[in-house]
Amino acid sequence: MYVGLQIPSFKYPGGTAAIRPKLKEIVTTAEEGGFYSLWVMDHYYQIKGMFGEAYTDPMLEAYSTLGYFAGLTEKAYLGVLVTGVIYRHPAVLMKMMNTVDILAGGRTYFGIGAAWYEDEAIGNGIPYPPTSERFEQLEDNLKLAKALWDSDEIAFEGKHFSAPAVTNNPRPLSRPHPRIMVGGTGPKKTLRMVAEYADACNIGDWVGADNMQKAIDTLKEHCESLGRNYDTIEKTSLCTVHLSGDDTAASVIRRIGELSAMGFTHAIFNMPDVYQISPLETFAKEIIPAAAEL
Repeated sequence: MYVGLQIPSFKYPGGTAAIRPKLKEIVTTAEEGGFYSLWVMDHYYQIKGMFGEAYTDPMLEAYSTLGYFAGLTEKAYLGVLVTGVIYRHPAVLMKMMNTVDILAGGRTYFGIGAAWYEDEAIGNGIPYPPTSERFEQLEDNLKLAKALWDSDEIAFEGKHFSAPAVTNNPRPLSRPHPRIMVGGTGPKKTLRMVAEYADACNIGDWVGADNMQKAIDTLKEHCESLGRNYDTIEKTSLCTVHLSGDDTAASVIRRIGELSAMGFTHAIFNMPDVYQISPLETFAKEIIPAAAEL
């Protein structure tokens, strides 16, 4: 079982001036400790209530932040968990994705989803179309990514986006391309798109263990229907652990074992106390070695 780290909060002691050095400490400690992947969210507001924070608390732009991570690391995979389709024109997003992959030396995931934070979009003046349209935009993005990464220049015409001459120069270094990850558990659309287009899925534990298992089983059904080899899809999860709170190394190891039994292969965690660094050290010494045996 691989173990990843999501960094969703930038509210650190010392304020704005502390963000850059603290992120450097978190990221380099995590890579040295054996974390397989490093992730940030794609938001402009903080999620209300996350770790007790307000929507006005600090939030960095995702792809700029990954570019910083790329320069700090050499081994860990990098990704956005997950990119919202409403925030960037798809052709621009592909250029951003290629750029980060090249700067990271070919260590990226292309995480993407239909977006959900309506208040954030409205507050920033970003159009927030109905759910059905956002899913059509998601499929447009996935089709564009697959087509562009198979060529050097394409003309793309989707349901909601068109690009008459998109170039793929310079090409990403990941082979055959950055790993495409679709986030979400929707049984009819999201998981079908995972089976049709993606290399990985992401399922959050807030849906509950039964629904996590149901999503994995539904994905398998879509793969069978589409003729896709289910085993070629990486199954990732997202969970929160608080090692300064009620969680312990033993309880996290048990949780990873439960995820493995469900069929997950890559457990991603975020931590409200990650800036203290000691949780990362606990993962490195106790949790990651145990997870490697699963």
